[in-house]
Amino acid sequence: MSDLDSGPRVLPEPGATPKASIWLRGLMMLIFAILIGLAQTILHAPTIVQFVLMLLDKGKPNARIAAFGKDLGGWLSKAAAYQTAQTEAKPWPFEG
Repeated sequence: MSDLDSGPRVLPEPGATPKASIWLRGLMMLIFAILIGLAQTILHAPTIVQFVLMLLDKGKPNARIAAFGKDLGGWLSKAAAYQTAQTEAKPWPFEG
Protein backbone atom coordinates (compact mmCIF):
# COMPACT_ATOMS: atom_id res chain seq x y z
CA MET A 1 0.00 0.00 0.00
CA SER A 2 1.49 3.37 -1.00
CA ASP A 3 1.29 6.70 0.84
CA LEU A 4 -1.33 7.85 -1.68
CA ASP A 5 -3.69 5.05 -0.68
CA SER A 6 -3.61 5.87 3.02
CA GLY A 7 -5.51 9.16 2.66
CA PRO A 8 -4.49 12.74 3.24
CA ARG A 9 -1.56 13.39 5.52
CA VAL A 10 -1.90 16.18 8.06
CA LEU A 11 1.24 18.25 8.38
CA PRO A 12 2.14 19.88 11.70
CA GLU A 13 1.68 23.62 11.95
CA PRO A 14 4.89 25.63 11.54
CA GLY A 15 6.69 25.77 14.85
CA ALA A 16 4.56 22.98 16.35
CA THR A 17 6.28 20.85 18.96
CA PRO A 18 6.31 17.08 18.32
CA LYS A 19 4.39 15.10 20.97
CA ALA A 20 7.53 13.26 22.04
CA SER A 21 9.09 16.51 23.27
CA ILE A 22 5.96 18.26 24.58
CA TRP A 23 6.67 17.08 28.13
CA LEU A 24 10.23 18.40 27.94
CA ARG A 25 8.87 21.72 26.71
CA GLY A 26 6.39 21.73 29.60
CA LEU A 27 9.25 21.23 32.04
CA MET A 28 11.20 24.07 30.41
CA MET A 29 8.12 26.30 30.57
CA LEU A 30 7.81 25.58 34.29
CA ILE A 31 11.49 26.37 34.84
CA PHE A 32 11.16 29.64 32.92
CA ALA A 33 8.02 30.57 34.86
CA ILE A 34 10.05 30.25 38.06
CA LEU A 35 12.98 32.20 36.56
CA ILE A 36 10.63 34.98 35.36
CA GLY A 37 9.26 35.31 38.89
CA LEU A 38 12.79 35.45 40.27
CA ALA A 39 13.81 38.07 37.68
CA GLN A 40 10.84 40.24 38.60
CA THR A 41 11.78 39.99 42.28
CA ILE A 42 15.41 40.87 41.50
CA LEU A 43 14.23 43.90 39.52
CA HIS A 44 12.74 45.49 42.66
CA ALA A 45 16.10 46.25 44.31
CA PRO A 46 17.69 48.22 41.44
CA THR A 47 14.38 49.98 40.86
CA ILE A 48 14.39 51.33 44.41
CA VAL A 49 18.10 52.18 44.27
CA GLN A 50 17.64 53.98 40.93
CA PHE A 51 14.77 56.04 42.35
CA VAL A 52 16.80 57.06 45.41
CA LEU A 53 19.81 57.96 43.27
CA MET A 54 17.61 60.04 40.97
CA LEU A 55 16.22 61.89 44.00
CA LEU A 56 19.75 62.67 45.15
CA ASP A 57 21.14 63.55 41.71
CA LYS A 58 18.41 65.90 40.42
CA GLY A 59 16.63 63.30 38.31
CA LYS A 60 19.72 61.93 36.53
CA PRO A 61 19.50 58.12 36.20
CA ASN A 62 22.45 55.85 36.95
CA ALA A 63 23.68 54.45 33.61
CA ARG A 64 24.74 51.07 35.03
CA ILE A 65 21.35 50.45 36.65
CA ALA A 66 19.59 51.55 33.45
CA ALA A 67 21.74 49.15 31.39
CA PHE A 68 20.98 46.31 33.82
CA GLY A 69 17.27 47.05 33.47
CA LYS A 70 17.55 46.99 29.68
CA ASP A 71 19.37 43.64 29.73
CA LEU A 72 16.91 42.12 32.20
CA GLY A 73 13.99 43.42 30.11
CA GLY A 74 15.48 41.80 27.01
CA TRP A 75 15.78 38.48 28.82
CA LEU A 76 12.19 38.75 30.09
CA SER A 77 11.04 39.42 26.53
CA LYS A 78 12.83 36.33 25.21
CA ALA A 79 11.48 34.21 28.07
CA ALA A 80 7.93 35.41 27.41
CA ALA A 81 8.29 34.60 23.70
CA TYR A 82 9.35 31.06 24.62
CA GLN A 83 6.59 30.71 27.23
CA THR A 84 3.89 31.64 24.72
CA ALA A 85 5.38 29.42 21.97
CA GLN A 86 6.15 32.40 19.76
CA THR A 87 9.60 30.87 19.38
CA GLU A 88 11.40 27.63 20.12
CA ALA A 89 14.58 29.54 21.04
CA LYS A 90 15.23 29.25 24.77
CA PRO A 91 16.79 32.23 26.53
CA TRP A 92 19.86 32.04 28.73
CA PRO A 93 20.87 29.77 30.50
CA PHE A 94 19.38 27.13 28.18
CA GLU A 95 19.98 28.83 24.83
CA GLY A 96 21.60 26.88 22.07
